[in-house]
Amino acid sequence: MVIPSPLNRTPEPFARASAVLREVTGRPHVSISEIPAPGKLAPYALALGAEVRAEDHPVVPADDDVDELATGRVVVLYDPDRPSEWDGEFRVVSYIRAELEHELGHEAMLGSVAWSWLTEALETNGCEVRSIGGTTTRVLSESFGTLAGRPSTIDLEFRGSWTPVMEEPEEIADHLTAWIDLLCTVAGLPPLPEGVTPLPGRRR
Repeated sequence: MVIPSPLNRTPEPFARASAVLREVTGRPHVSISEIPAPGKLAPYALALGAEVRAEDHPVVPADDDVDELATGRVVVLYDPDRPSEWDGEFRVVSYIRAELEHELGHEAMLGSVAWSWLTEALETNGCEVRSIGGTTTRVLSESFGTLAGRPSTIDLEFRGSWTPVMEEPEEIADHLTAWIDLLCTVAGLPPLPEGVTPLPGRRR
């Protein structure tokens, strides 16, 4: 594995992909910012964090009363040694969490439906992938004792990773667009891939 150091220049493919990713400004109801990337997953990495903080408004004021419908992070990894488990030089790693309505949280098909959101988002944005995998998890939180007055909540946690198949590094932008579509879908907000019916997220 290549170990980066101050004396090593950033490989051109990763530099080009990073430049595209840093140009993303989000959408009216999605805020995106660069966050510290994990240092042990690959020699080179860039991470973005995102929040969906809108319900019906095209532009939402930044205040404490705005619902946070979903949060997530996406990490683009690069290893010129092409790890065998990746089957490529790049790897995209995703995490999304959103609170759900209770009736939706108990839906038996929630996991498979949520996974289909990712595959549909990738297909809709023309993204070719290899070695795709992930998990969906429902998290039930209950409070007791001095916190017993708090209502119970059910969250959806979505983890996924895939190897983007790209002719040019700049095509990573399509994969980021697909991920933002997924984040919006999990939050219960448009835009949605064509033909996908949203399941409602949490509504206070």
